Amino acid sequence: MNFLAIDLETANADYSSICQIGIAEFQNGEIIDKWKVLINPEDYFDPFNVSIHGISEKDVKNAPTFKQVYEELNNRLNGKITIHHMPFDRIAINRACDCYSLEHTSPKWLDSAKIVRITWTDFAHSGYGLSNIAKHLNISFEHHDALEDAITAGIVVIKASEMSNLTIEEWFKRVGQPIFNYKNGSSRIYLEGNPEGQFYGENIVFTGALSIPRSEAGIIASKIGCKVTNSVAKTTTMLVVGLQDDTKLAGYEKSSKHRKAEELIEKGISIRILSENDFVEICNLAENE
Repeated sequence: MNFLAIDLETANADYSSICQIGIAEFQNGEIIDKWKVLINPEDYFDPFNVSIHGISEKDVKNAPTFKQVYEELNNRLNGKITIHHMPFDRIAINRACDCYSLEHTSPKWLDSAKIVRITWTDFAHSGYGLSNIAKHLNISFEHHDALEDAITAGIVVIKASEMSNLTIEEWFKRVGQPIFNYKNGSSRIYLEGNPEGQFYGENIVFTGALSIPRSEAGIIASKIGCKVTNSVAKTTTMLVVGLQDDTKLAGYEKSSKHRKAEELIEKGISIRILSENDFVEICNLAENE
């Protein structure tokens, strides 16, 4: 069981605004190296993000930029099986690379959430957030510290391997295969979430105007596995935020769905808030794997 596990924190809703990176290296199922570094994102810190991870502009004042740590990051990741929980860390690294005109890193990415979907199908009902999974597997950790989250994702994979008797190399091959014995022989759209989709078990909500009709966005989301719902609740795992009509905000800066999601996040519920571009990117990622 030799692999890396990585996690990131961001300064604001832009995934390129990385402000912390944590990497744990596992060998034979044991941690042999840890790397945690604060990053100056050269961008603003959203108070909401600060309230989640506790990292502020003051903390990164003298920290290196992503460009300055890129060489070490790339050397650590290059060619190695690297665990990430959900695709967002992977997207963030690619976006940060794009911001500085750097080549994308080239690890062998392996999503721990996909491993969990295969090993413990019951999580489809409670969600695939790292904190929820860790709670059920009795793993204690400090959520939203990049290194702690990385270590936890690695431990989850080890527990899944013990349960399934699969090696990390076998998992790397297994996640590309169908999760269920399910044959999609029709063009039926599963608004409950296509069980063969990469994001099966995720619950998604849309708010605001999108560049495509909301119904079309829902169909796309369901094809990649998301259950599409109309309102934000504790079971919501992703909120896609489009352009807001100021006349409908009743004096607020954000929609009621957006505010509700932030309230739940502050209570410990794991919800990802995405822009439409973020949504398009994860859909493209799901389609290409």
